[in-house]
Amino acid sequence: MRCRTWIILIGVCVLVGSACVSACGCLRVYSVRARRPRQTHAPLPVPCRSRRAPMVYPEASRWGAPDAALAPLYDDVYRADGVLSTVNVVEALQEFWQVKAARGGGAGSGGGALVIYESVPAAHPPYVCYVTLPGGACFGSFQNCPTKAEARRSAAKIALMNSVFNEHESRRISEHFIEKAVAEARASFAGDAAAHHQDPSAGIAAFRFMLEANKGRTMLEFQELMTVFQLLHWNGSLRAMRERQCSRQEVVAHYSARALDDAMREQMAREWAARERDAAAAGGGVLRAELARAERELRAARLAARELRFPKEKRDILHLAARLAPPQQQQ
Repeated sequence: MRCRTWIILIGVCVLVGSACVSACGCLRVYSVRARRPRQTHAPLPVPCRSRRAPMVYPEASRWGAPDAALAPLYDDVYRADGVLSTVNVVEALQEFWQVKAARGGGAGSGGGALVIYESVPAAHPPYVCYVTLPGGACFGSFQNCPTKAEARRSAAKIALMNSVFNEHESRRISEHFIEKAVAEARASFAGDAAAHHQDPSAGIAAFRFMLEANKGRTMLEFQELMTVFQLLHWNGSLRAMRERQCSRQEVVAHYSARALDDAMREQMAREWAARERDAAAAGGGVLRAELARAERELRAARLAARELRFPKEKRDILHLAARLAPPQQQQ
């Protein structure tokens, strides 16, 4: 079974590589079509204008849609050269990272290459599940899942696709990669800077510095550090450190050695709870508005099958802040 699984993964990797490189040499972004016949549409291609490099998925036509009775619930049915094969995506994802860690090439090699699943509590379908990979990247179930088990399988499928493609050389941070990512970041922040009267040059310079400091790593391995700095920027902590004359080198060196843990989340949650208290005289609502925005971003990223660690962490921090704020200020 293990040998068969890896043969199928190699085939997936080859198809991903051939499907995702356009004639001009640029990566294209696709969504994955569900295998169940009852779903009549596939998610549309999603343009990526964020600072992170786009997550790349195989073309929808690469996935067959056979009868569900051909495979158990966790088995994903893959059509290649007219032949149906099954792969247990949950088991394959775990095995992929275990083998990568054993070879010394995994971001989580010191932590057992744990793949962490988180099911969202719900009394009825559709059910939602998130999976966090070693290195910090997070993906969610992008299909309309009638059971919790199928939600886990859906999350594992998109995580496995990204894990396999992450081994491609184009996903490694190089000088060419940095120049392209910085150019995309500058273009995407041009509109925001005009709307908020802010100079994005400092943030872009910090982004470039982080990429330079992580040359040779892949984007999935870089994801947790990227999320930490996104949260620091969103929370206002980077601005405060800049006002205290902290250098970019000092900030990056400090947070590169820190994990995104409960202590960091609680610290940010307390700051948001304090903002809610300060806004109480004007009627409050700071947490409510920010939480609604985070929920929208998270749902959009999940349904588009994109990497979603940043909006998920924002939502979790704001939920914690709402519990820390006095009840009368949450009205």
